[in-house]
Amino acid sequence: MGMKEAPKQVYRTMQGKEIDMGKLVNQNETTIAVGNMKVNARGDRIGPGGKIIQTREQILAEKEKMDKDFE
Repeated sequence: MGMKEAPKQVYRTMQGKEIDMGKLVNQNETTIAVGNMKVNARGDRIGPGGKIIQTREQILAEKEKMDKDFE
């Protein structure tokens, strides 16, 4: 069996405009998120000046390592 394509996340507004949510998310990956977590929309840890301190891949690898050590 082949892999199914993910359905496009295209929504139509009340005024008839189409919004592609997947494209919107990808365009704003590096935008700093609102809140007190100090991350961007992608999940990277952000330092002073918006500099990426740790990528989300590094954070996930660190958590996986901690989970394996815990077992």
